[in-house]
Amino acid sequence: MVQTRPPQVPDAPQRPDDAHKGTFGTVCVVGGSATMIGAPALAATAALRGGCGLCRIVTGAELIGHCLAIEPSATGVELAGDADRAAVDGFINSLDDKCVLAVGPGMGVGADQQVKVAALLDQARPMVLDADGLNNLAATWGEVDGIGCALVVTPHPGEYQRLATAMGIDGDAVDAAGRPDAAAALARELEAVVVLKGMHTVVSDGERQYLNGTGNAALATAGSGDVLTGLIASLMAQGMAGFDAAVLGVYLHGRAADVWARAHGRSGLTARDLAGLIPDVMEAHRCGK
Repeated sequence: MVQTRPPQVPDAPQRPDDAHKGTFGTVCVVGGSATMIGAPALAATAALRGGCGLCRIVTGAELIGHCLAIEPSATGVELAGDADRAAVDGFINSLDDKCVLAVGPGMGVGADQQVKVAALLDQARPMVLDADGLNNLAATWGEVDGIGCALVVTPHPGEYQRLATAMGIDGDAVDAAGRPDAAAALARELEAVVVLKGMHTVVSDGERQYLNGTGNAALATAGSGDVLTGLIASLMAQGMAGFDAAVLGVYLHGRAADVWARAHGRSGLTARDLAGLIPDVMEAHRCGK
């Protein structure tokens, strides 16, 4: 079965022969907690499979070794779970300009994490915010000083509802007919790209919109969202704008699940399997297949 490429889906980043790992940018995955060690590691795996040159997992010192055992191609950066604003600012100042942040996988929710998310939003490097990153933002929306970065948010309907309620947005993230308007309303309020996950995931920047047609029920598996977060961040690190990276990331993420379903059916897909399929579907897309 050959999939027809939708005209809205952009080209994949090219891979010049004279490139080095710095050419393709760095993704820093900020997350992890004692009971969710796998989430940032899966996001890192997806980022590397998506083509970024370097990936760092930013988490507590006690978690770094566990995360790198899952994804040894990444490196670790210590940022304590209870890091204060000064520590977060120190981490931000250590980053190079080509770094993209992927914030939230496995982070947990609480006052310390809310300080971290607020500080990371108030800096200039591009960011993908997912999972508990979104939940921490929703819990403290009225106290957020501002958003200084090019931002992509990737909520599922529950995360959308928590954030929309906190922001005073009346949107329906479940009803198929209302989902595009719901995504656009949040995008306009945040001045961000919104990836509203679900059947026919919606990507919106408040003006442009993409309704995804790839994917199937195999994606209903733990860690699938972490893979999408890492993939979108990777595409941004390679120079794609947030909206284009989100559209391509969502399309490839779903297409990888479609490849799995044709071979194995719509069950049994793990997040690690999903990440492993990214290079093949990206190369097929790059070749126009």
